[in-house]
Amino acid sequence: MAYDVTNKFQIGFSTLNEEISLEELPVKGIIPNWLSGTLIRNGPAKFEVGKEKFRHWFDGLAMLHKFSFKGGKVSYANKFLESEAFKSAKKTDRISYREFATDPCRSIFKRVSSMFSTKFTDNANVNITKIAERFVAMTETPLPVEFDINTLKTVGVFSYDDKIESGLTTAHPHYDFVQKQIVNYATKIARASNYNVYKIADGVNHRDLINSTPVEEPAYMHSFGMTENHVILVEYPFVVKPLDLLLSGKPFIENFTWKPERGTRFIVINRQNGNLVGTFKSKAFFAFHHVNAFEKQGEIFVDVVAYDDSSIVNALYLDILRGKRDSIIPTSQIRRYHIPLQGGSVECETLSSEFVELPRINYKQYNTKDYRFVYGISTYGADDFANQLVKIDILQKSSKTWSEKDCYPGEPVFVATPEANREDDGLIISVVLDAASDKSFLLVLDATTFEEVARAKVPHHIPFGFHGNYFE
Repeated sequence: MAYDVTNKFQIGFSTLNEEISLEELPVKGIIPNWLSGTLIRNGPAKFEVGKEKFRHWFDGLAMLHKFSFKGGKVSYANKFLESEAFKSAKKTDRISYREFATDPCRSIFKRVSSMFSTKFTDNANVNITKIAERFVAMTETPLPVEFDINTLKTVGVFSYDDKIESGLTTAHPHYDFVQKQIVNYATKIARASNYNVYKIADGVNHRDLINSTPVEEPAYMHSFGMTENHVILVEYPFVVKPLDLLLSGKPFIENFTWKPERGTRFIVINRQNGNLVGTFKSKAFFAFHHVNAFEKQGEIFVDVVAYDDSSIVNALYLDILRGKRDSIIPTSQIRRYHIPLQGGSVECETLSSEFVELPRINYKQYNTKDYRFVYGISTYGADDFANQLVKIDILQKSSKTWSEKDCYPGEPVFVATPEANREDDGLIISVVLDAASDKSFLLVLDATTFEEVARAKVPHHIPFGFHGNYFE
């Protein structure tokens, strides 16, 4: 399955230079008084520097967007994340750092001279989390950038108090609400490479190593799975030779090669003692995002938004998304992989064949547990980008959707009601681009009925972003 791209939503991939702070947005509908917290969204907002242009959606310079709720009112502020990559671009009017698919070292002389001084980006445009009571923006290079949640002012690169080596990480750390710790992994890319799984206790910036697994050709893994007792690294056959990152002269992601004959490996690690439980293999597939994982009757269940191959990465170059180059964007499906811990083959079932991306669940109550509901962005009709929100009931094999003409929603964030007694008792919050008006609005849905509760209009467009979190 695939869909073609048109120019209809092009403004979502155009630069927003304006930074504003508004005490109150106009609201249509009624926002519940109990909603009292802050939603921070992250994503690219500047797609060119001087005469130079970023090539891929994942390359644009990061901007933070803050929506704060109190007494049924919504305030809004947005600000560029002033990373070193951003400050260098502003000062030189040029792209200076290696991004996901943009490399400033194009000439042979520049490539040779920069072989031992290449500056990997700190342009943390993917996600938001909290480490040691400090708020940080994250990307896939191991350089989180701290910011002030009240002013959105950038504090600077966040430093860990340890010696764990890494060259590639995930901007999707897990949080264990029982053990009160962050769990993540980082890939050390060198002549002898490793996948390093670690944990961070609440209140500290020290990473404790859980497991280090050697790997010859590291894979690109945007996220990973976690159960009550295990970490699951799903190693897709989209891999890189470490020296290529240093010597090839290609942008970061263009050094990776799809090798389907390798299959996809599920590396299962015991979180409690750090032992490698085993490596299990399935037919090759690719994914950006895990939905959830849990243990049941001697098996691990891993739910992912799966693609048949890695072509989705190439389909997200900006000239394709802006309709300047013909291409077909692959679509995904939610698959559940069954991993038998006592031995046997990995089995797969399709939970939903409907295209879904940027999946969210009731994370606090159901991450690492058997669950029922998935929320995400989806697409209806042909020749369009993601133009609807979807709620999938994986138990009943049914779905509910929200859509509006010429509107393009972003990641749906679930917020539970204060006394929730059902998995879907809460609200869904999503930033929506109204392409007809060239402006965006914050949409609030009832997570149970998937009907609109309220919306708050923003006076400019918000470029298509990636991830964010709600903080009470």
